[in-house]
Amino acid sequence: MSGLNASLGYFLSVVIFAVLVKTLFRKWPRFSFVSEFAASFMLVACWLEIQTIVEVGQWAGGLGQDVTVTMLFVLLLTHGVLGAGTSGNPSLVVQKFLQLEAGALPTALAVTAQFTGAHLAVLAARYYWSLELTDMHMIKNLMWRECSTSLLVSVVQGFFTECACALVFHLIQLNLRRRSVLIRVPLIAVLLTFFSHVARSYTSAFMNPSLAYGLTFHCPGFTFKEYAVVYWLSSLTGMMLALLLYMGHIPRLFAKNLLYFQKTRFRVPKGDKPEKKKKRKAKGLPIHQIVSAAPAAPRVGPPTNNDLDYSVDSWSGRSRDTSL
Repeated sequence: MSGLNASLGYFLSVVIFAVLVKTLFRKWPRFSFVSEFAASFMLVACWLEIQTIVEVGQWAGGLGQDVTVTMLFVLLLTHGVLGAGTSGNPSLVVQKFLQLEAGALPTALAVTAQFTGAHLAVLAARYYWSLELTDMHMIKNLMWRECSTSLLVSVVQGFFTECACALVFHLIQLNLRRRSVLIRVPLIAVLLTFFSHVARSYTSAFMNPSLAYGLTFHCPGFTFKEYAVVYWLSSLTGMMLALLLYMGHIPRLFAKNLLYFQKTRFRVPKGDKPEKKKKRKAKGLPIHQIVSAAPAAPRVGPPTNNDLDYSVDSWSGRSRDTSL
């Protein structure tokens, strides 16, 4: 259990450092990209330790696969809770840029900060391993230069694996982004843990360019360009396909919707009825013409003498003129 206790202490130290960095720079909105640095540093540094437990811990520390899966889920859950507003993932930052939610300069600064955090996390993990606090870390310190790569298939298979996983992940993330944090964060953590566990025999499904850079780019077996094609180009391709399927277009590139027909919100008014047309025409006439055009109203009151004479003459069948 000493190896597990040392790992838990390392996790706690990394999380505290990331929270302190985010808290110190929260007062200055211009330095919001520093939060991306902290998020990427925490994710890569902790994932490197989990990777150490996967490679060495099973026979050096007695830690099985159930422990590593649980620790990975807890890491992703903690990262989602503490990283509110940040992702530590360059693909998600570029996605906001393509959605016109961020400018070019903030996007470039955020991506640079994420890769810087990933690189410093590798240096911090190597220093921690060099302390050789446990047998597991002593073995890891001896073999870190000859680490095993996460890419266990060909470049073409790895590209399509990462692209398919990124496509599904970004589609779900786009549908959940307006949901409550209590729903979104656990579901994303479960999804990433599931992908990492299922694709461990292929590419480990990082779907995060800076995370892949920190975990496997320094391992022998493939060139830097091959790693970039599998873990960078595929992630961006899957993200753009997901955005195209979700919105029907990519706002930064073109505004026309290519996939979905958008119905107009306003209805075209139908033809007016004759009565409404008459009323509408009468509104533009003078007052005396409106009165003359209106039908005569029935008279109310006692009958006059002319009315009585006309009624008597009509009853007798002769007019008043014939009596003269």
